[in-house]
This record gives sequence, C-alpha cells and structure tokens, in this order.
Amino acid sequence: MKNPSESSMRAIVCTQYGPPEVLQLREVEKPIPKHNEVLIKVRATTVTVADFRVRSFTIPAVAWLPARIVLGLTKPRKSILGVELSGEIESIGKDVKLFKKGDQVFAATLKDFGAYAEYKCLPEDGPIAIKPANITHAEAAAIPIGARTALHFLRKGNIRSGQKVLIYGASGSVGTYAVQLAKYYGAEVTGVCSSANLALVKSLGADKAIDYADKDFTKKLETYDMIFLAVDKWAFSDCNKFLAEDGVYVNITSPVKSLQMLWASLTTKKKIIMAENPSESADDLIFLKGLVETGALKPVIDRTYTLDQIVEAHRYVDKGHKKGNVVITVN
Repeated sequence: MKNPSESSMRAIVCTQYGPPEVLQLREVEKPIPKHNEVLIKVRATTVTVADFRVRSFTIPAVAWLPARIVLGLTKPRKSILGVELSGEIESIGKDVKLFKKGDQVFAATLKDFGAYAEYKCLPEDGPIAIKPANITHAEAAAIPIGARTALHFLRKGNIRSGQKVLIYGASGSVGTYAVQLAKYYGAEVTGVCSSANLALVKSLGADKAIDYADKDFTKKLETYDMIFLAVDKWAFSDCNKFLAEDGVYVNITSPVKSLQMLWASLTTKKKIIMAENPSESADDLIFLKGLVETGALKPVIDRTYTLDQIVEAHRYVDKGHKKGNVVITVN
C-alpha cells in the first residue's frame, strides 16, 4: 500500500473566477506519467498574464463567450494554473527516449496549465528542453512563455539587422526579452516604459528608452520598421503614425483586428500581426537555451515568492507594474 505522501502532492487550486484569494493550497493526487510522458518535480514556476487572465477572467468583451466555453463556464476548467516551469525529471514513461531520470529541464505548459504544483507530467515531444546550465531553476522558469512569445512574434514580423524597432511595454516579461532578442538580430531598439524602468531597459541593450508617462513622449519618436506592443495600452491610431509605409505592427495581447487595422492592411503595405500562441515544439526553447548559455539573453526577475505565498504574488502582479518576471519557488 502506498504512503499517502507518495501518491499526493501540494498544488494551488483555482476554485472559481475572481481575485487572488480564489487560489488555495491543497493536497491533490500526484500525476502518473503516460508511456510518452515525463514526470517533472517542479522547482519553480511564475505568475504570467495568462494566469492572471484565467484566474480573474479578464477577457476582451468580444471573446467573452468563446473564452467561457473554452476555459470553463463557472470556474476554470483547468483548476491548477501555471504555464511555465523548471524542474527535475523524476520518472519517465516506458516509451520516452529524449529524456532520462535526473535531467534538469524547463518547459511551457500553456496547453493545459498545471505548473502551480509539486509535480507535472508532460509529453516528451512537447515544449520541454534541457535547462540552460548557467542559470538557476528560478531564472529558467521565467523563460518558456515570455521569451518564446517575444521570439515567435519578432520572427513572424521578419526582424532583420538594421531595422528600427519600437517596443512598447519594454520592461515586462515579453518586453524585456523582446528588447534583448531584437538587439541579437541587429535591430536599433527603442523601448517605451515607465520612468522607473528606463535604466533597466537601457541595461538590456535598448539604444533609447522613453518614458510613456511623458505627455510629449511622441515628440521623441521616429519612424519605425516594426512597432511591437508587449502591452495593449497604445492605440493603433496613434502608433500607426510612426510606422513605416511597409512596416510591421505587432500586438501580442489583442486577438482581434480593429476596423482601422484591417483597413491599413488592405490599403497599405503595412503588415498587422496579432495574438497567437507559439509552436508546441521544443525548437524555440532549445534556441533560447543557447542564447542564455552564451550570455546573449538573460531573464529579468522582479520578485520571488514561495508556493504558499501565491495569493500575495498574484496581488502584486495584478497591480500591473512588475518588471520582467515574478517567480514562484515550489520545492
């Protein structure tokens, strides 16, 4: 007969939609890996915008009904949130070939959540890779969503050396990675953020950093080959004035094009790219691992909490002022 501690684990359960207080620490059944899965002992996870949106059901009105159907009508269908993690493989299914027990890995769990727990099962062919050797689990856990999202959209926008790129929301999770990746690809980068984060954004490689709260901040802007919105707080009608005739507008947060965006894409050479999820393969994580290990990319950690401080962590993220990433240590 199994010891209860061997068949159960601690996890944060989201009991209903609402404020951070709906998150509760509970004992739940420990998962068992299928033949093609690995069981990961989670060392760290994060609080992302995805977790905030699902927990609070902060969804654009136009997507309210389909989101309820997908996420859950009265409460989250996936009761354990958490969309990225870093940890150690504790066991593997009989058909697993890519990993072995003891491997240190990091992974994205956006497909079915579940990282707010001591253990998580993932298919070996999913977005999971060996952790960068030169960073901690806390740092590695902050890479799979923010960095992968930034990489996906910069590539989709055909980022090239010599381009002028404006990143709005440059001090958040996606924004801090977008600044570094755009510089890696050879772009001239202007980051827009709050005055408190100007030095941070410059330290990440931005050629210029501008305070969005400055009432005349648009007077400091130029014409850009790409405008990348990491936060949806700058109207398209305004930023479109600074987009080159054949420029690319990227908005990672808004799932629906406005009429003005559609008109611009139909009547000009401008390209409009909106929110979508990156590939579920491990390729991007492996690429990012290489950048981290060569020093070309680093995660920015604002604050670190423990699993039993999850409510406090969500309260902080709800304020909307986090710099980079907020990490949750699990074991």
